Amino acid sequence: MNQIVLENVSFRYPNGFLANENLNLTISQNERVAIVGQNGAGKTTAVKLMNGLNKPTEGNVLVNDMNTKNYTTAQIAKHVGYVFQNPDDQIFNQTVWDEIAYMPKYYKLSEAEVKKRVEESAKMLEIEEFLQCNPFEIPYTTRKFVTIAAIMATEPEYMILDEPTAGQDLKGISVLSRLLDILQEKGIGVITITHDMEFVADNFQRVVAMAHKHIIADCTPRDIFSRDEIIEESKIKRTQMGIVGDELGFGKSILNAEELSETVSNALSEK
Repeated sequence: MNQIVLENVSFRYPNGFLANENLNLTISQNERVAIVGQNGAGKTTAVKLMNGLNKPTEGNVLVNDMNTKNYTTAQIAKHVGYVFQNPDDQIFNQTVWDEIAYMPKYYKLSEAEVKKRVEESAKMLEIEEFLQCNPFEIPYTTRKFVTIAAIMATEPEYMILDEPTAGQDLKGISVLSRLLDILQEKGIGVITITHDMEFVADNFQRVVAMAHKHIIADCTPRDIFSRDEIIEESKIKRTQMGIVGDELGFGKSILNAEELSETVSNALSEK
């Protein structure tokens, strides 16, 4: 079955530090899941378990029924692509084209297929004009799109995006939102670590909140942002429109400007 499954998973670093404890989570291939929580909650360690960069100290991680303990990171990465928060940790080719083409060539795909994947990935991220550029000579936020395109070109079943909106302007966030729709249409599951609650509210149907090395909630954005105990324990913030809606007396369930506008209009029409 095409799922990522964490079964009673704990992870301890070689120095003895316990980063994750007793995680239980199932993510289907066609899902979008946002993982939220303060720094140090265990989010990054958890997603590294999903693509084989970390192997569980206890429990099992299954990727499409493959136990990651029995496979190399490279073998798991074919199925679960990981886009690092800092693109400079991931880019090592001299042109954007070569960076995106690297893994398709490594997989010994035909020249025509490599060309097709590079061009399609670049188009989806709106970086076609940079294909012949040195990636280290283009803006940092654009380099982030290069790393996303490079993973997309491998055509994984799942993609992990670590803080994709960090440093992005409104146009960049719009590109990312459209990309999520495209990935869902292609049946690619998306797992995102983010502190951007507006991005979560607008683009995700499922949110996993972490705190103190554990998963403390797994529900919809509306449920997450409506519950004070989750907000407090995970140290996340409500969306700006959610805060405004609460201050206006409309409760804590409003997620974005569209919902606030509709709620205000309905309230005025009832007077």
